[in-house]
Amino acid sequence: MSRKHALQIFRAALHAADPDRAVTRHLKFDGRTLVAGRKRYRLSQFDRIQVIGAGKASAAMSRAVERILGRRISGGWINLKDLSIPSRRVTLHESGHPIPDARGLEGARRIAEIAREAKQRDLLICVISGGASALMPLPAEPITLGRMQETTRQLLACGATIHELNTIRKHVERLKGGQLAQLAAPATVLALILSDVVGDDLDVIGSGPTVPDTSTVVDAAAIFEKYKIDPLPLHETPKRLDRVQNLIVGSNRQAIDAAAKLARDLGYHTMILSTFIEGETRDVATVHAAIAKEILTSNRPVRRPACILSGGETTVTLRGSGLGGRNQEFVLAAAIALDGFGSATIFSAGTDGSDGPTDAAGAIADQNTLRAAPGARAFLRENDSYHFFEKVQGLIKTGPTGTNVMDVRILLVP
Repeated sequence: MSRKHALQIFRAALHAADPDRAVTRHLKFDGRTLVAGRKRYRLSQFDRIQVIGAGKASAAMSRAVERILGRRISGGWINLKDLSIPSRRVTLHESGHPIPDARGLEGARRIAEIAREAKQRDLLICVISGGASALMPLPAEPITLGRMQETTRQLLACGATIHELNTIRKHVERLKGGQLAQLAAPATVLALILSDVVGDDLDVIGSGPTVPDTSTVVDAAAIFEKYKIDPLPLHETPKRLDRVQNLIVGSNRQAIDAAAKLARDLGYHTMILSTFIEGETRDVATVHAAIAKEILTSNRPVRRPACILSGGETTVTLRGSGLGGRNQEFVLAAAIALDGFGSATIFSAGTDGSDGPTDAAGAIADQNTLRAAPGARAFLRENDSYHFFEKVQGLIKTGPTGTNVMDVRILLVP
């Protein structure tokens, strides 16, 4: 039953993070005036409206905008990971993720062209979601796409955080760190943003293409030095932008809140640990396991039946040559730490439906998992959580979900 409940709780989180619903909650149109959050736009003031952007959820976000504004949209361009949703007025362009590729470069150039050609009486609606950084690459000369790809691989392998990776991207590319909005001036820019970063930092989500940048070339240079990676040429980013509204329409917090509501409805005493969880995956797993141990042995910090929820995004430092992702590794490390302590179910999955370079969103385990396949610690040493959970039928496979608000972790103690 606990496994079934974990899946139900995760589905509730996905439902709350649906990008179409997120946009329609924040964008209203009465035939004359477009209301975005607390700001109003009289459409009679604009000659042309186009939709641009990138991200794993950008297609669904763009579709919602199309449904709201209909024929008033004259066109646009979106770079996305998977072509799964049709569009009538906006071009959807499949691009590479997590390593940027030539398709993404082609699309980024087209997005830059639309922004550059925009006039003062144009409205650009920019939809940004998780994955936009990799999906919209436009290296500044003389940096090549190949150098960008290699640098991205090195930073990912070193366990660099998304904040660090995006700081580099902003200072070596031409659309990130507020540069897309700067390119579109003097047009009006309305950015609808689905957050996939801890703390919902606007200038980090998708590397902040429409947001004044708080980082500097000094910050970027320090990251190259920290990880001993050959530096790329850096340039400074805009620190102030005019005629730009940035509106967060969805986040991990909303997903976790929905998960908590369903967990309570299912009868669990529920605690949200944090939606700001980051750090090394194995360390985070150990802390979560320690909380489960406390519940199992002393019925605190919440009474059984208990549900502990957390969100955010951890990183994995590669030590072995196996296959896996941060969510699968979290579940494996937590299961090892909890071995022999009693009955508990551990679940972790990415809301985008993908976990590292695998076809799984994450994994699930309980007190019987380690008995089903020997050698769990060896799999963990090799970062080979995928093949471990493949053996015990513990992989969670959702396929692309069309959203991306980081990860959802669930601990259930019956």
